[in-house]
Amino acid sequence: MRVKEVAEKLGLKILSAGVDGQILGGYVSDLLSDVIANAEEGCLWITVQRHLNIVAVAQLKKLAGIVLSRGSEPDAAVLERAAQEGLFILSTSDDSFTVAGKLYALVCAGQ
Repeated sequence: MRVKEVAEKLGLKILSAGVDGQILGGYVSDLLSDVIANAEEGCLWITVQRHLNIVAVAQLKKLAGIVLSRGSEPDAAVLERAAQEGLFILSTSDDSFTVAGKLYALVCAGQ
């Protein structure tokens, strides 16, 4: 399933559109070092972090995109950098646990 399709089905707000890649799974963490060490390529990363470094980490790990939970939204510089890098940044009012469960049910449960 692709990022835009997941965003539509889960009601995620698209803050920055990027390359509409295939989502291979999800990863939930608010620690950048944890994401660098453990997230796998193609995952949709769920976090409350909203600073510029999230874009760099997502690019380093070749993630499908970032979902900001609890209604978090980054400042314009973060969105600008994400657009330059072709990275999706999405937002939801759901907490990380809830959006992770919804993502799992949509993308992974049938595998």
